[in-house]
Amino acid sequence: MPKGPQGQKRPADVIGNAVHIAKIATGEIEETHLKQPAKRKSGLAGASARKKSLTAEERSEIAKLAAEKRWKQ
Repeated sequence: MPKGPQGQKRPADVIGNAVHIAKIATGEIEETHLKQPAKRKSGLAGASARKKSLTAEERSEIAKLAAEKRWKQ
């Protein structure tokens, strides 16, 4: 069975997918979602850990390179 963008199981054929959508619409099954707040919390933890491990000069250089690439486009 194919998987959706968040890893949920999806029917492979058109009719099976239509039945799946109808079941979601009628409330027979609930659509599964990935926990986005958990991803954000993990990203913030990684960002703070990186901030602690880099010096001010290194952070400044990274920011300059990022701004340069943004303005280059």
